[in-house]
Amino acid sequence: MGNGKKIPLRRCSATGDMFPKKEMIRVVRTKEGEVFVDPTGKKSGRGTYISKSEEAVEMAKKRKSLDSQLGVKVPEEIYDEVLRLILREKLL
Repeated sequence: MGNGKKIPLRRCSATGDMFPKKEMIRVVRTKEGEVFVDPTGKKSGRGTYISKSEEAVEMAKKRKSLDSQLGVKVPEEIYDEVLRLILREKLL
């Protein structure tokens, strides 16, 4: 019938669109309140996803959607790190 392999989808916290998990970047908040980018997608903690587009990062920053998803103030450096990951991937 199908190819048998289910592709996990995640919702972008900025745009609300669904994308395959591999096309997203995960941002995590630990129990201690530390926020960091998780490129592996496997670190423990409360996570939210953002799609790999500069527009989505700018939208998330403007709407503070990562702040509301994670329940803490997300530092500006996190957005910069997500943008760097997106740009690095585009170059490769």
